[in-house]
Formats: sequence, C-alpha cells, structure tokens
Amino acid sequence: MPEKSTTRSSSGLQDTDSFDHDRFPSHGDSASGDYSNAPTASPTAFARPPRLLVVDESDEVRQTCREAAERFRFVVIEADTIPAARKILERNNTAIVLLDLTRPEGEGRSVLAEIKSLCPGALLIGMSSSATIASAVATMQIGAFDYLSKPFPMHVLEKAFDRAAKRLCFEVERRKLREATKGSSRIGDVLGQSVEMEKLYRMLSTVGGSRHPVMIVGENGTGKELVARAIHSNGPDNSKPFVSIDCTSMSSESLETALFGTLDNASGEDGIERRGLLSAPEGGAVFLDEVGGLTLDLQAKLVRSLREKKIGPQGHPLSARILAATSHDLTQMTKEGRFRLDLFGVLSIVNLKIPPLRGRPDDITFLAERFLRRIGCGNGIVQTIPQETLRALQTYDWPENTTELESAISHACIRSAGAELEIYHLPQNILTFCRTKEAEQKRDLVSLENPANQTLEEGVIPMAIAEKRAILTALQQTNGDKRMAARLLGIGKTTLYRKLKEYSVDFEPESNLPLDPHLDSTPTAKISQMI
Repeated sequence: MPEKSTTRSSSGLQDTDSFDHDRFPSHGDSASGDYSNAPTASPTAFARPPRLLVVDESDEVRQTCREAAERFRFVVIEADTIPAARKILERNNTAIVLLDLTRPEGEGRSVLAEIKSLCPGALLIGMSSSATIASAVATMQIGAFDYLSKPFPMHVLEKAFDRAAKRLCFEVERRKLREATKGSSRIGDVLGQSVEMEKLYRMLSTVGGSRHPVMIVGENGTGKELVARAIHSNGPDNSKPFVSIDCTSMSSESLETALFGTLDNASGEDGIERRGLLSAPEGGAVFLDEVGGLTLDLQAKLVRSLREKKIGPQGHPLSARILAATSHDLTQMTKEGRFRLDLFGVLSIVNLKIPPLRGRPDDITFLAERFLRRIGCGNGIVQTIPQETLRALQTYDWPENTTELESAISHACIRSAGAELEIYHLPQNILTFCRTKEAEQKRDLVSLENPANQTLEEGVIPMAIAEKRAILTALQQTNGDKRMAARLLGIGKTTLYRKLKEYSVDFEPESNLPLDPHLDSTPTAKISQMI
C-alpha cells in the first residue's frame, strides 16, 4: 500500500486509497475531444471570465476551490446549501458547477440531475467523500463532466479545472465553426450543395479564422468573389471593409496608386501622402480579382510588401488581408514568365478551387430550382421545371457557370407565361448545344450497330470505344437511368459521370423535347424550329 501524505483534511488536500484520480478517465477523454493532453487553457480565450459555482457546506473546501480557481481567473460564487445554489443558478449564467454529492445513496445523483436541469449548459463536477468507481460511473452517466473524491490533492482539483477550461474553449471554437458553417450554407444557396462544394465550404470555415493570403481558382461565373466575401465575413476582421479590385480593368498606374498609395508633391516639404488600400488604417480585406492581370513590376512590389509586411518607402504596416482570384492557369503563366513564381507561392499559402458547374449535375438542378423560386417570388407566379427541361440544363456545358445558369432561368421565366418552364423557353445557345449533342448520340448509336466500322486491324477494338459502347448499352437497357446504369457497369455514380464527360455522352433513349405549340410539330422540325 502506498504511503499517504499528511495534509489538512479540512481543506481537501489529502490522498485517498479508495479512488485514483489520475487513472480514472474524465469526459475530457470522450469522443468529443481529448482535453487531457491539450495545453493549459488561456483565460484570454473567453470574452468574459467563466462563472464557477462551488456548492459545499464546508467553508474550508469552498476556500480551497476558490484558491485553485484563481489561477484560471474564474469568477467564483459560493453556496453552502442546495436551496442557495438554486437561487444562484436561476439568476446567473454559470459555466461550471462544483457540487458536493456526499448524501445518502441515490440522493446525490438526484440533486445532480436537478442542478443539470436548472443549468443544462453548465459543466458539472461532482465530489464526494464516499466515492467509488461504481458511483463515479453512475454520476458520469447522468451527465457530470468530472468526478472528484474528497479529500483530494490540490493538483487533482487544478487538473479538473484545467480540463473544464479546455472544454469551455472547445465549445467556444465549436460555436464559431457552427456560425461559419451557417455562412457557408448561405453561399450554398447560390453556389450549390453537392459533395464537391461541401468540401470547399469546410475549408472556408477553417481559413476564415486566419489572416493568411488565399488564392481562389475557378472559371468565370463560379462565384470567386462570393467565396472571398465568405472568407472575410467569417474572419477576425469581418467588421472592417472588403474592397474588390479587378486587375484587368484598371491601368497599371491606377492599380499601383490604389494598392500602395502615392505622395503628391513628394519633393516639397508639405507633400500630401495618400495611403493605399494595403496600408489603410481601417484594414479589412482586399480582393484582387484576376490577379494574373498585374504587371511584373506590380507583382514584384506586391510580393515584397507581403514578405516584409510593410508598404512603400514610408514603411507603413500591411493592414489588409489579400484574397486573390484567377480563372487562368497561373502555374503555366509562371513557366511562361508572365507571373512571378515567388508571388504565386506567397498568395497560394491557401489554395481553394471552385469546381465548374458542368461537373456538378446535382447542383445544376438544385440551383435552377433555387433561382426559379427567387425569381418567382418577385413576379408572384409559382413555376416549376419539368424533367425534360432539367435534362437539357444538365446537358449544357455552362462555360459561364452559375452566372449563366441564373441568366438562363431568368430568360426562361420572361418567355414563359405558364406554370412550367419548357425547353423552348431556354436561350437559343442552349437549344443549339442540345441539338448538337443529339446528333452525336445518333452517330454513337449507329456505330454500336456497326462495330466493324470502328475496329482496328485484326478486329481489335480500342479501349475507349469499348468503354463508350458499354456505357451506351447500359444506358439503353436502363432507359437513361444513370444510377442503374452505373450499378450494371459495376462502377460508382461519380465514375460514370466522369466517363460521360470524358466521352461527351449525354444519353437519352428517345429525344422527346416538347415543342412550342406555335411551331410546326413535324418530326423534321422537332429541334431545328426551336433554334
């Protein structure tokens, strides 16, 4: 049996054989996060000091708890009875409750359950002079965060407070992340909610909390500025200005003045200094859209400023966060000497890529219906998009991405006076694209019926042709159902979509595009009259 140390039992500073504090796991080791190995929680992590309520009839125990809590800068409130604790919990926002459970069997846990109902958000730490492993487990199952055996050593009490402080820090960060996720959800209403976009939104909630530069890569119309604004709104400087600059629409001189400022009458003693956006006192974020449009001289000046954190000969501190965007391949531009490699490295500390809309068929449907509901709210008409029109929208390649989709839905709403957006309400370029795709599919079906025309010498069929034929056959057998076709082929849905894109396949068993009732409905005029 280990030797016991002689300490003041009244203050709770004594070891005990009945309960091993250092071996018994607290909720800090649960799936929600391991706080035992985390660094000591900093009091500055909280907007205001957390309130700690100590409920114990012993003055000495309450005083000991107060002394230990001072290290964590908790606001300590004391109560010597349960009725007094009830009154405090009813009128104060208490973060931690240290509760004496030394009572007849079952009564202590009943009191714990009552306190938890009064203050459900508080971390409850139970303590008892008759603690056992079984009673500790039962207490934790009710909802206690931690459990102490009285009398306890001071270091055990401090460890319990440290675990509680870390848990509170964790909850603060989780709330921030939840708020960031809400912001991403709002962006999702405009940019999409597919699996690919969800990955992007998770990254947004992470990078928003820093001040590092971010490079946003995406085609025209994918929403790069919306992503930049989301990063800023989820960041530490969200109350400060967000300024967007198109690097391709301004002259080099104007860009230099806007970013770095200027000094009028620099040779005179009374020169007027005009500070640029990068060193503006109000700080905030500067969004450099199409950053590849900067001249090499401005690129050199920008990378020097980002490295030194100073702007211009006056040495003003860099006060703004840089968020850059491009629709071009900057890697190729660096190889060609049109973009500085060092600037690319500094701006790409965080690199976010927005996938094009044509690779996200589920988002096409989702966004088309979102845009329709929003436009419908404006004109008072409730409209829907039939499946035939949705298939046409998913067939189109959307070179201008989300921006073009919204414009197409708006165009169709203007042309439609009924409850549905028919295919012939869509813009002409989309109908032309569908007609071309239909012709390609007819050629593919003909090649299926005449495989000899596509074979190489000695009857060998190229792998690409064999794959394409297998996909078309599966789509034929499933009447165009892509999910079922993927199952027949033994591949995933994502793989099938990738192959459809690779081989430019958009199968429909029969082209059933409804015609404008005002047009000739003969088969030969089926598509051509819509173009």
